[in-house]
Amino acid sequence: MTSLFLLQLLNGVQLGVLLFLIAAGLTLVFGIMDFVNLAHGVIYMVGAYLVVMFASMTGSYGLGLLLTLPATLVIGLVLEALIFRRLYDRPHLDQVLATFGLVMVVTELVKIIWGQLPLSILPPDALSGSVPLVGALRYPVFRLVVIAAGLAVAVGLWLVITRTRIGMRLRAGATNRAMVGALGVDIGRLFTVIFAFGAMLAGFAGAMVAPILSVDPGMGESVLILAFVVIVIGGIGSVKGAFAGALLVGIVDTLGRSFGPIILRAVMEPSAAAQTGRVLAPMLVYVLMAAILAARPQGLFGARP
Repeated sequence: MTSLFLLQLLNGVQLGVLLFLIAAGLTLVFGIMDFVNLAHGVIYMVGAYLVVMFASMTGSYGLGLLLTLPATLVIGLVLEALIFRRLYDRPHLDQVLATFGLVMVVTELVKIIWGQLPLSILPPDALSGSVPLVGALRYPVFRLVVIAAGLAVAVGLWLVITRTRIGMRLRAGATNRAMVGALGVDIGRLFTVIFAFGAMLAGFAGAMVAPILSVDPGMGESVLILAFVVIVIGGIGSVKGAFAGALLVGIVDTLGRSFGPIILRAVMEPSAAAQTGRVLAPMLVYVLMAAILAARPQGLFGARP
């Protein structure tokens, strides 16, 4: 049982860092720009497809990853220039409808280009083994690399936001966007940078998860819902909150799915416990969100109204 707990805890941390990569850009867009972008999940999906395509073209996952990052950055720039820029001053309902339409268009384009069948890619040979953790427990090297990469990105974002001039502008924009514009900061360029960087982070998350999960046209929808839960729990506009919320969501979701049926066996028949556990486990994340918002309506690290 201890080994199972440690294994699922690591899986939860891995899910958490992937959610953070998606939620970090989303919380900046939502918190600073007050823009509801439902299309963020499809960029994550496109990143996964691109790494599969580039890796098959070059014969190397590493090269495929290096090509995916600038590709998703360019996709973010193009979408911001052609679509999102026209929606900044529109009501949230218009933003939701427009970005939801974009989700449908991009999903159909993905099906046309790559087909509807799931794709897969193997991790690089150097990262395909496993390492011992405790006793006989072993854990895949690539999953540890995913965790390390996510933590490295989190540290890098913290340094950028707290130690650089653009980070100062981001923090100021999250506090008072109108005042930042009045002081001479080019808000349009700042928004473009945020969108493009957020798209690259989402594409990076998709590229990192491609060797672990199957790559299919619906993979961006479920992760987008969890990303919104993350930014609500952590506090809208807070990257630190997005990191804390992502780890909480990843660990609670993973441990709940693994240990929920086991705990229920103490009071129910095994078959009934398994069925009930499968039903209740996906609800734990939303119960967590409700409990945190009841105690802190602004989220863990959100600014007080």
